[in-house]
Amino acid sequence: MQRGETAGLREALATATCRAMRDAVIYLPADVKQAIERAAASETNAVAVGEYENITKNIVAAEHLGVPLCQDTGVPVVYLTMPPGVPFSRVLFDAIADGIRRATNEVPLRPNVVNPLTRHNSGDNTGVGMPAIHVRPGERFAVTVMPKGAGAENVSRVVMLLPSQVGKIEEVVVGTMLIAEGRPCPPVVLGVGIGGTFDSAPALAKEALLQPIDRMDAFEQKLCDAVNRLGIGPMGLGGNTTALAVKIKTAACHTASLPVAVNVQCWANRHATVEVDW
Repeated sequence: MQRGETAGLREALATATCRAMRDAVIYLPADVKQAIERAAASETNAVAVGEYENITKNIVAAEHLGVPLCQDTGVPVVYLTMPPGVPFSRVLFDAIADGIRRATNEVPLRPNVVNPLTRHNSGDNTGVGMPAIHVRPGERFAVTVMPKGAGAENVSRVVMLLPSQVGKIEEVVVGTMLIAEGRPCPPVVLGVGIGGTFDSAPALAKEALLQPIDRMDAFEQKLCDAVNRLGIGPMGLGGNTTALAVKIKTAACHTASLPVAVNVQCWANRHATVEVDW
C-alpha cells in the first residue's frame, strides 16, 4: 500500500473501533433486551421483579443519557472480520488500539487495563496484549467489540475432561454458576466452548457470547434449564431466571481430550459491530 492508503486504512479502522466501543457500552443488543423482558414477564419472585425494574431503568437511562450501562466498562475484546482484498499488516492492530484510546477519552470509558504484576494502569485501556484482538475471515470488513467486565470474567473457568466424560459437561456448566452465585450480576449469559485445546476452549466460549440469545438448540436449552433450576435469580437474590441463555461453540479436539470452558457474562451482554468504511 502507498503511505496515503495506509493512513486512510488506519483512520477508518480506528474510527470504526471507537464507534463500536461506544455503541457496545451504551446500547444493549435487541435480542438481549428482549430476553431480559421475557425473563421479567415470567418472574414470580417479588424481589426479582424489583431487580428487573432496576435493570430496565438502567437500560433506558443509559440510552437516554448516552452513558455506559455499567461503571465497569470492561476490557476491550475485539473481533476483526477480514474479507479478501484487505491487506493484513501491523497497521490493523495499531488502528484498533488507536480506536480504543479514543473511546476511552471520548465516551468516556473507565481505564481498567493494568500490568498484571505491577498493577500499573495504562490510563487508556491498552497495553501489552491489550486490546485482545481475534482475526477471522468473512465477507465484509468489520470490527466487533465486546467489553468484558471483571465480575463475570473472574468466575469463568476451563476444565479438562476425559473423552469418556461427555456426560459431565452439564455438571461443569451448572457447577460454574453454582460457585459464581450472584457475583457475576445475573441473570447471566453463559458461553460454553467445547473441544479444541486448553487455550482455545475459552476463546470458543467467549466468542459464543456473540451469538444471538433469542434461540437455543436442544442441548443449549437443556443446560440453560439446569442452570435456572439453581434459583440464584437476578443479582443472586433468588428468582426463576439465573441464565438468560446458554450458547455453545465447538471445535475438533484430540482423541484423548475433552476441554470444556465456561465464559460467564452478566445481564449486560454488551457487544457491537461496525463496518469499516475503507
